[in-house]
Formats: sequence, C-alpha cells, structure tokens
Amino acid sequence: MLKNFKLTLEYDGSRYHGWQRQKNGRTIQGEIEKALMTMTGKKIFLTGSGRTDAGVHALGQVANFLCETVILPGDFQKGLNSLLPGDIVIKACKQVHESFHARYDASSKTYRYTILNRSIPAAISRQYAWFIRKELDLDSMRVAISHIIGTHDFSAFEGSGSPRSHSTRSVMKARFFGKGHEYINFEIRADGFLRFMVRNIVGTLVDVGHHKITPDEFKEIFMSKDRNLAGVTAPPHGLFLVEVEY
Repeated sequence: MLKNFKLTLEYDGSRYHGWQRQKNGRTIQGEIEKALMTMTGKKIFLTGSGRTDAGVHALGQVANFLCETVILPGDFQKGLNSLLPGDIVIKACKQVHESFHARYDASSKTYRYTILNRSIPAAISRQYAWFIRKELDLDSMRVAISHIIGTHDFSAFEGSGSPRSHSTRSVMKARFFGKGHEYINFEIRADGFLRFMVRNIVGTLVDVGHHKITPDEFKEIFMSKDRNLAGVTAPPHGLFLVEVEY
C-alpha cells in the first residue's frame, strides 16, 4: 500500500546549492533522497513546499514523499537523522492523507531575514546574518514596510527567472524585531513568494535605513513594478524559511 509521509526539517544551507536536486552540486533534496534510497532500497522523489536558494537556511521546511513500506514514521525520522549530514535534521515525520502535497496545499509561508547592524562583524554568527556597519534608521524602515501589507504586484522585488504564472502575492504580516540594538530581524508572512522577493525587499529597505531613499520613495519603487529601481539583492546567508502553514 502506497503511503504518504510528511517531513518537517531544518537545515543550514551554507554548504549546499539550494533545495532542489542538481546533477552537479550538493542539495538538501538530493541528500534526503539519497538517505531514503539507503533506507528503502527505492528511488523516492521528495516534494518540498518550495525551493530555497543556495546559502539560504530553514527552521521549518516541509516536504512529503510517497512510498510502499512497512517503516513507521518515527523510524523514518530516526533513520534519516542517522544517515544525513549534521546540518540537515528531520524534526518530525508523520503519515498523512495520500492527497497531501507539501507545495500545493501550503496556505502561507513565513521567512525571516537577519541583519547584524554594528561597527564590528561577528565571529560566531557570520553565516546567519548580513553584517552592515553603518547604523540603520529602523523607524523609517518600519514605515516603509507598511506599504507592502496586502495584495499587490511584487514585480519590483522579483528576481529574474522566477518560476511563476503571475507576480501578485498577498502579504499578511511584515515586521521588524530584534535582540538589543545589534541584531535586526525582518519577518514576513505571505501566501507565496517570488524568486529573491524577500532578499530584494530587504536590500531596498536597507536603502531606506541609510536615508538613500525615503519611505514614500520605497512605496513609489514598489508601485512602479520596475526591478531596476529597487535596491540590491541582500545576501542569502541572512535568510531563513521559518514556517509553512497548511
């Protein structure tokens, strides 16, 4: 009998060429499929909730796979964690309805981007935050993000080669929070994301924080739908997929 298993996992993307399997280069999907092959002796295709790019991390990625097996969900979790590299961890595994699809059934996703804003870089967390030496005006950045709440065309923040049928997305939440005055976290929840969308938003928000543009000019760039007017693409290592909601 064909069974459907749902995985919840976290990973450090520093050493990987993103989520999606590739002929050349290690990927998260490829490593898990290789471990599933070892456990089951079968070629299993893993479906993720979405792709994360090279260098991007996850705290709550979701994936599913179909398999005819007598292996129990808990044993899949233990077995995979024993076979996978230490920077990929299966947090949970459970059997779900055969119709469940990790990508198509997702109702929203939450991403977090972390900035280290101080005069000196970090030794320990340098792989997980974008180091920006010049002080950011967080109040202005908060005003700017109010413009992206709701349903809009996000073409201005879309990377080239984005696999999509349209560029309209609905943002339910966007906020800044931080620990002390050094680490600044930008968190955004939406029904879907375009390629590089979060990183392009963050890059443009940093321009606001450095007074290169005003919050009103941020809105004008957003409404223009012109990627050429927006800021740089923030580096991938500050980005985390936090949660996928169903």
